[in-house]
Amino acid sequence: MPKGPNMQASANKSKARVAVVGVGYWGKNLVRNFHELGALAALCDADRSVEAAYKRSYGDVRFCTEYREVLSDASIDAVALATPAVAHYEMAKAALEAGKDVIVEKPLAIDVKHGDELVKLAEEKHRILMVGHILRYHPAILKLQQLIQDGALGKINYLYSNRLNIGKIRTEENILWSFAPHDISVMLSLLNEMPTRVTCQGKADLNHGIPDVTLSHFEFPSGVQAHIFVSWLHPVKEQRLVIVGSEKMAVFDDTTEHKLILYPHKVEWKNRIPTAVKANGEIVNLEEQEPLRAECQHFLDCVESRTSPVSDGSEGLRVLRVLDACQRALRDGEIALEAPRVRKEKQEHPYFVHESAYADEGAQIGVGTRIWHFSHVMKGARIGERCVIGQNVNVDGGTVIGNNVKIQNNVSVYTGAVIEDDVFLGPSCVLTNVTNPRSQVNRHSLYETTLLKRGCTIGANATIVCGVEIGRYAFVGAGSVVTKKVADFGLVVGNPARQVGWMSRHGHRLQSPDSNGVMLCPESGYRYQEIEPGVLRCLDLDEEAPLPENLNKGTKSYKQLKEEATYVCATTRS
Repeated sequence: MPKGPNMQASANKSKARVAVVGVGYWGKNLVRNFHELGALAALCDADRSVEAAYKRSYGDVRFCTEYREVLSDASIDAVALATPAVAHYEMAKAALEAGKDVIVEKPLAIDVKHGDELVKLAEEKHRILMVGHILRYHPAILKLQQLIQDGALGKINYLYSNRLNIGKIRTEENILWSFAPHDISVMLSLLNEMPTRVTCQGKADLNHGIPDVTLSHFEFPSGVQAHIFVSWLHPVKEQRLVIVGSEKMAVFDDTTEHKLILYPHKVEWKNRIPTAVKANGEIVNLEEQEPLRAECQHFLDCVESRTSPVSDGSEGLRVLRVLDACQRALRDGEIALEAPRVRKEKQEHPYFVHESAYADEGAQIGVGTRIWHFSHVMKGARIGERCVIGQNVNVDGGTVIGNNVKIQNNVSVYTGAVIEDDVFLGPSCVLTNVTNPRSQVNRHSLYETTLLKRGCTIGANATIVCGVEIGRYAFVGAGSVVTKKVADFGLVVGNPARQVGWMSRHGHRLQSPDSNGVMLCPESGYRYQEIEPGVLRCLDLDEEAPLPENLNKGTKSYKQLKEEATYVCATTRS
């Protein structure tokens, strides 16, 4: 999964204290979530009449009508702004200047200059600035990011989004600024590029000069085109995103039970005529998680860890620039958002390198490997076949990477690393190659070897101290710091990492052994046993053997398998 928010909300009470400013139509949802996350410190709204209702629901939570009371309260760490868009700039600026972290509902501001000023002010004050682009935290969008990055949809040709409803109609902002920010944010994140050309048409029926319906069209540097259709004068609610790829088409419909479906339709040429060959849709299983809860938890995590959010101020500014271009196109016609980028020459390699990435001459890259946005493979690196190198990855010269290795976003693989086949490196994990680095002491000839053996998984943000060996099919938990050798199939967590159990080849924690000392993988049915203390082996498949074809593709979600294993365990005991 691409780098993103933790979709499992923490059960612990948050240390950060948040004031929600504006507790009306949308603000009430922020109030509920921050309260349930143990972070709600105060409510602020100019309408005193709503105080009694909130007191009944949230007890002794402080209520005030003056924003300055929130800003002057040193016990409040952050503010969540759910106020009209025209007020976002002034209120966010005041909060940042008061030393508060800020999450502001979309859009970041209504003027690009103001948005740019807020981003610079947050950097200057070392404050967290986050924009409420809620779809960036939706399980379906996170899954789509992963599918696109892994190449499951093939070459992306076209995207379109419909956000239509008959509901709340605003008079202070038009439909473009009210509905479209969600879809612009999603498209920019899925394509990881800004459009170069924008057209927009609209019509105002209810209030002069305030369009109720707009259709915006975008052209991107990669050749992808897209459109966004939004309206609050539509007979039925529709929230649908369609992505047309060369291998599969994806439909995200937020109003249906099965929110993400893939269609492996094909086009075959018969008698020189293109003919559509339709296929049944494939339902994609998703985590059951409220996107707003994930967004609020992510904000609290960023406040406490002082890390940049997924939908930070810079992301909000990019969306604002596109919105501004659409608004100008409504008035003036077609807008060139930026000068067209020079395309790279068509690649003749048996592997793929995104136009924003670089693979130096002298790097060895295997057939079918894909290297994505802003990554760099240096001269002397050796990468095997069918690997996926995610965004912002650096592969140093002298590294050796096997076949079918997946490296997620923001990972640096330094000289001295040896990564065998089928290894998974989670987002932002850290591999080192010198035990005692000093800028003043050159130790380039003293790099230590770190060996990641076949099939192991390194969790997000984990750190592997150099000179360590991670055993076959071992599993390093997210955030762990590994300082010593990890056994084959070992499950390690913590700082320093310690072994807490065993993992099957399919990545399931093995439960207590039966009377014969055998443990069962719930997904594959394979048996595992400690053949001697600290040495685990699979009894049904040799470690060197590839997985059988019927077992190398998941068909059930982790939740389903866990529930089935619990049922079997309970039945056995009874």
